[in-house]
Amino acid sequence: MTRLQSLIKEVLSQPKKKDCNCGCNDCGGKAPILTEGKVKHLISEGLQHHMDKKIQLHESVYRIGSEKHFELIREARALWVRGIINVSEDDQAILETHLGNFGLYETVNFEGEEYDIVSKDGEWVYLRSIYDTQVGRKEIKVKEKDITINEAEVPLDMPMVNEIKIPSQEEVDKFFSITQNEIHYLNSKPVMGQKGDRVRSEIEPWDEYDLSNWNALVRKAKAQGKINESKKKKKKDPPIGKPKRGGSKAYYVYVRDPKTKKIKKVSFGSGGLRAKIRNPKARNAFAARHRCAQKKDRTKAGYWSCRLPRYAKQLGLGSNMNTFW
Repeated sequence: MTRLQSLIKEVLSQPKKKDCNCGCNDCGGKAPILTEGKVKHLISEGLQHHMDKKIQLHESVYRIGSEKHFELIREARALWVRGIINVSEDDQAILETHLGNFGLYETVNFEGEEYDIVSKDGEWVYLRSIYDTQVGRKEIKVKEKDITINEAEVPLDMPMVNEIKIPSQEEVDKFFSITQNEIHYLNSKPVMGQKGDRVRSEIEPWDEYDLSNWNALVRKAKAQGKINESKKKKKKDPPIGKPKRGGSKAYYVYVRDPKTKKIKKVSFGSGGLRAKIRNPKARNAFAARHRCAQKKDRTKAGYWSCRLPRYAKQLGLGSNMNTFW
């Protein structure tokens, strides 16, 4: 008798394991899969469509960030943790996050700028700006009675795009006219997206570095009283799942800090790297330089920067790629 025949006989001679009747289909030690006859009535039409068409969750037919998309993720997670459905490794990575859930994100408003609370000491509060600068985040100490705490419900673990506000050419010309800062190089550069005049026609338009310098010039002029700050409008909650103005990075995401249980905003990415996302050499170099395989903490910018290609579709960078940079 051959070895194959012996194995077949051995398998057939083993008694059949009794079904646990739990609907998990895991009694034989197999990976959990959907048991049509027992739990099909639990599956929504949307999730059933993805299963029938063999569409993975990270390639959902729903608009990323829509309520339908969040419902799909929440439903899939509830069935997956019970062992009723089996998912790919890519989808498992999504279901292990808080995507589809929301949390309250708290910031402090002081003199028109947003800060995170670092610590409190009696009537004093130590604040750190939510925006990065070239010299780090600004930290200040103020009295608690002088601050306003804002709360907004935000989606968790869903990277979004920072919509950067570019000044118009008219605003730039007016600024340099008022401040009489004629020697600054920005005074001779056409604003991004604007046509240059005879003087500026041969000069490359603004980039992100120029925008950062522009914001620094405006802040300095306001501090020196050279320009008056317009009356501030009442702050509104940020739109859920939509781009938000401000920030020095290209993207941001809200995450729940496992230590403090509070919601944290993580800014990451550089707009200058967007064009290189389809370049294998650039991705490999980035992944090696930043040790992407070791980035496991979702509260850090490095985690999200390394996984940027995996969220390419929702960030408007093309189709998703299951790879690090």
